[in-house]
Amino acid sequence: MTVDREALQPGWNLTRAHLDAARLHLGGLPDIDLAAVLEFLEHNELGLAFDCLVDLGDDLDLPLAFWQHLDRAAREMRLYSDAPQKPHLTAADVCRLHLAAAPETQ
Repeated sequence: MTVDREALQPGWNLTRAHLDAARLHLGGLPDIDLAAVLEFLEHNELGLAFDCLVDLGDDLDLPLAFWQHLDRAAREMRLYSDAPQKPHLTAADVCRLHLAAAPETQ
């Protein structure tokens, strides 16, 4: 199967925009190293950048907007799965948990 990179580019651009918007929420925080995220984005490894952002944000009290940007990126990359009984939580699952736990007023 031949992949038409040109056809995929708009989706990549949209995903990258969501990941960049989420990354901005971490930019000014102390002790946050975004080097891996930036490296993955530079090499178009969007799924790995997503995983890193979720991992970095998981223990922080970040605004709902951070998780909404990641949610949009996950949906664009089709990371959500309805598969029952997965052996472990994925980064997309963690994103969903944060969205579900967020207060409606944010």
